[in-house]
Amino acid sequence: MRSLSENNTNPKLLSPQTLAFIGDSVYDILVREHLIAEANRPVGELNNRKVKLVNCESQANAIERLMPILTDEEISVYKRGRNAFTKHTPKNADVADYHAATGLEALFGYLYLGGEIERINELFNIIIST
Repeated sequence: MRSLSENNTNPKLLSPQTLAFIGDSVYDILVREHLIAEANRPVGELNNRKVKLVNCESQANAIERLMPILTDEEISVYKRGRNAFTKHTPKNADVADYHAATGLEALFGYLYLGGEIERINELFNIIIST
């Protein structure tokens, strides 16, 4: 995965919503790569499995597993994302899960834009393995 760090995109200067915007895509591609690495399945089945991993509840559970190993800086980024004001209210998700998922996405966006691909992979592997 390529980082935008060579474009001088400083993730510390971006809003948590912007970090979550890119982090959502980063997380989604990691899940998709994981699923196709498991087995060659029909696209419908792949999509069904992806939806089970990329939703508010799953992402809220994922951040709970990661919290004990996150650095202070990573926790701070997560909390900025979690606490960010949003006008959007999820239709089929718990509001707390939605905010936790946004925090996780902000963290992945922050790490991605900071060029910390190894750390992203480390955290994602923990999520997938539990």
